[in-house]
Amino acid sequence: MPVLVATSTRLDTADRDFLRRLHRHDAATIQELCDELGVTATAVRQRMGRLVAARFVVRREVHEGRGRPHHVYSVSERGLRELGDNYAELATILWNELRNITDARVRRAIFDRIQDTLAERYGRGVDGRTVSQRVEQLKTRLAESGFDVEVDSQGRLPILRENNCPYYDLASSDPAICELEHKVFEQVLGTTLALTHRCVDGHNCCEFQAGGTPSALTDER
Repeated sequence: MPVLVATSTRLDTADRDFLRRLHRHDAATIQELCDELGVTATAVRQRMGRLVAARFVVRREVHEGRGRPHHVYSVSERGLRELGDNYAELATILWNELRNITDARVRRAIFDRIQDTLAERYGRGVDGRTVSQRVEQLKTRLAESGFDVEVDSQGRLPILRENNCPYYDLASSDPAICELEHKVFEQVLGTTLALTHRCVDGHNCCEFQAGGTPSALTDER
């Protein structure tokens, strides 16, 4: 079977810049954006059409006087959330503070709650009868959250592959975040997984092989 890829709808740098400029206007027409960006109407319409389809931008019709109605565009709530999605530094600080809790029982309880919360989030709709079905469903849930993820079904059991590490900064300094994600995926899928590749180890992806030997990473929580 082929490798199945779930395409995410995350913004690239050009999209983010476009949305920031649009948001400064509150709402703008195609022509207003052409004038500001110094590009053709075709280029603006193509990008705008893609962002509208991905629900990062909303379009509404405006009627003014007796003239023909025209359309204005504004950044949607989803687009605003995406523009504000810059939590890496805060996440690192919070993670380090959690790891520095001296009471082992308190620390363990907090991490267990984080694991359960993530498992609940990513496990919605993951109810397939077979492991392969559940891995496919998890892939879909992760892609909806912005993960660049695919499933390799060429072997006897599927491999869930993350093409970029969602916690690279954290994982570079503390492998416990990898173990947490590993346990979350096992909890969602109801099976053991082998963490065979990690981006922070120099691989070009993180791979979780269903039914394999559990990761050798030490759970130091």
